[in-house]
Amino acid sequence: MQVLLKQDVRDLGKRGEVVEVAPGYGRNYLVPRGVAVAVNPANVRQLAQERRRLEAAEAKRRASLTEVAQALAKTSVTIQARANEEGHLFGSVGPAEISTALKEEEFDIGPTMVVLEKPIKELGVFEVVIRLDPEVTSALKVWVVGE
Repeated sequence: MQVLLKQDVRDLGKRGEVVEVAPGYGRNYLVPRGVAVAVNPANVRQLAQERRRLEAAEAKRRASLTEVAQALAKTSVTIQARANEEGHLFGSVGPAEISTALKEEEFDIGPTMVVLEKPIKELGVFEVVIRLDPEVTSALKVWVVGE
């Protein structure tokens, strides 16, 4: 049975996609809950219009994310932290601290968007990846200086 998804369904598809499902799953679960509708000629026309609208919105969103990524690439943030004489930090600098520093620079970047292999534990300059979207990333220079 083919159904048109009205919203994103984990492990099945995204809103606006036509997917093949077992007839019982479609009739007894997806359609009654309003998550999907059975495919018919009227739905196909509506789907085409909806898909064009969604693609335009996605292109606009991706363009704005690309602009943010380019601005991030030109930006560097400085984080002050306590350290000993050898330059080792008392604690560490993680995604939350980097996110807070970016918010001070007028970027709305959450801690989950900051990709660190491991927390920063010494003074210096570090290159950090910011993942704005699964396909849009940017590099950010982070300066960790002593207080």
